[in-house]
Amino acid sequence: MSVQLDYGVDEVPRYRNADGGHQAAAWHESVYGRKPYPRVHITRDVTITMTDGVQLRATVIRPANRLGQPTKTPFPAVLNVNPYNRALLDGFDHLLHGPVIGRTVKAAASKMTHEEGPLVGLARMTRTFDRGLFDVFGVNRNLVQSGYVQILVDVRGTGASHGRWEILSAREQQDSVEVIEWIAEQSWCDGAVGMAGWSYSAINSLQAAALRPPALKAIFAIEGTDDLVRDIYITGGMPSAFIPLWLALVNGMKWLPNPATMLADTLRGQQYKWLRDRLASPATEIPSLLWGFLTARDHRIFDHPYFDERSPDIGNIEAATFTVGGWHDLFGRSASRLYQQLNMEPGRKQMLVANGYHLDPGCDHGRPHQPPQLDVLERAWFDRWLKGISNGVDDYGPVTLEQQGGDWSCGTSFPRAEVRAQRLFLTEEPSGTAPHARHDGRLHTAPASRRRSLRITPDLRGMASRDAAQVFAGLPIVFGRKFTEDASYQEQGALSFTSAPVTAPTQISGQMNLRLNVSTTAHEGIWAVTVNDVAPDGTSTVLSNGALTASNRALDPSRSTYADGGTLVDAVHYLSRDRRLPVPPDEPVRIDVDLVPTDAVLKTGHRLRIDVYAASMPRYLTIVPDLIKARGRRQQLVLDPNKPSYLTFLTDGDLGVDPVPTASQLHPMSTLSAVD
Repeated sequence: MSVQLDYGVDEVPRYRNADGGHQAAAWHESVYGRKPYPRVHITRDVTITMTDGVQLRATVIRPANRLGQPTKTPFPAVLNVNPYNRALLDGFDHLLHGPVIGRTVKAAASKMTHEEGPLVGLARMTRTFDRGLFDVFGVNRNLVQSGYVQILVDVRGTGASHGRWEILSAREQQDSVEVIEWIAEQSWCDGAVGMAGWSYSAINSLQAAALRPPALKAIFAIEGTDDLVRDIYITGGMPSAFIPLWLALVNGMKWLPNPATMLADTLRGQQYKWLRDRLASPATEIPSLLWGFLTARDHRIFDHPYFDERSPDIGNIEAATFTVGGWHDLFGRSASRLYQQLNMEPGRKQMLVANGYHLDPGCDHGRPHQPPQLDVLERAWFDRWLKGISNGVDDYGPVTLEQQGGDWSCGTSFPRAEVRAQRLFLTEEPSGTAPHARHDGRLHTAPASRRRSLRITPDLRGMASRDAAQVFAGLPIVFGRKFTEDASYQEQGALSFTSAPVTAPTQISGQMNLRLNVSTTAHEGIWAVTVNDVAPDGTSTVLSNGALTASNRALDPSRSTYADGGTLVDAVHYLSRDRRLPVPPDEPVRIDVDLVPTDAVLKTGHRLRIDVYAASMPRYLTIVPDLIKARGRRQQLVLDPNKPSYLTFLTDGDLGVDPVPTASQLHPMSTLSAVD
């Protein structure tokens, strides 16, 4: 498709403080101030029977009086459907809301404010326990005490629910619709239903909303996706290390009986049905995925109708939608794409994107000049769209971003209205800034002056990188700066290309595409790239990343995004078995590596850098047949003035070029790694 790159709605961009001001203070008070209902009543053994006879198990939390008796008044209801076993959610509830341990855990989490030193990553993870994330994910007592009913449901085939786990299938989506219909008919519900969730349950919410059940009025989705294929399953045609680990986790948890229902189920004879269903699918999708990885004969390692069934039609959603994402989330591509695909006015749709990972959303919320806590935003959102309270949340945002290298702000558009397309070419001349890399080249406003081939071979330095932190959901950041702020270790295996320093703060916002002219001596080429912000002291911080195998270079023009004039700014590849292209040995081919959209600012004196790798383990795995095709390969980036390699991105600045370095600035690595 062709798009106009000016996404803005104002002649002069308007940005506001993200803390929400006095309105957010009122939202916070409504959550943590005096509650209309002093207690909650929890029923942990609720059965909901689907139209195909499968029984789902649920927890229902209702407002209660001081004696713990549920009130008979009907309220709006908020549904959370996920596969992680309600027993786990009960554990979080006891951990965070117990009269003694809950206060202790939250107090300890609130004090984890380390900004320097080895505990920075651990502090980020720990703070989520005090910032409302686990209230959105599990039992939200503050929400219920404010006049809502909450329903938590185990996905079929997981937790205490019967049936076979089908992973976001059409049947599972129909389950969500039937549960919503069941909720709307209960005496304790006033007919208005919302959905909330994090990760899997966020995807589930988007799927259900796309089916338009009449009772569903609003959703609050933290780190969901509309494209499992490109976000995480087979990015660039390469499987992710996350998927088998995640499948093992959920499959293991589905075998854990729920103590709240186990005894009653045994007395009713239901435990036999539960066990029978587990034995029918003991390790859902793990054998087939392993077989596909080894043989390329399973459809889950290619783009396939299997995924089409699971991708929500975001444009079909009518319910008011608040999406939360992270620039380095597992689903980083979806952070902004979801908002752009929603066909509704800003305010009724909102997006909030942080500079974080999958396991730390909201960890810094609630501080000065930063967004309200996630549970506060959720409550304000549902008050507005389920209760009709004019609380100003529809004027918050609608686009709230944590700019990498900068601060939080609220604006009207993404990409930012002031950015325009710019192109920088990869050239062989050394920049003098990356002596540690295999090649130190420059990002230039003109193509390379002569043809030159730069060899690159795979290594394992990606094990200590932001790529690794991303694929493992953020957990590796507890090991230090090599996984977050300093990419110099990984760059030792890179072909590096760096721009001149900017003379004023320069914004980069939106989609990016890296066109490379590459060759390989084998029948497959494996390429991974990062886009980095380089500080004057040499610290290189990854802003975005992407990857592609050469055989998957075929573009889907109907889904790719082009600027006026035909400039490609967001490449979408087919990634299907039948659209793979041959890779002729020693013959250059042109590939377009789609990069995760981002929002960043290069401070004065900082530079933009492109790092090109032959692989990035474990972020991008290679199926065994492709490894066989690529065995013994020597990959080359071919810098050719007639077929240039270049980065296309959106910026409000002018990234100029350095003067050619003197002979004393040249270093051996830049010449030894180059092959004419």
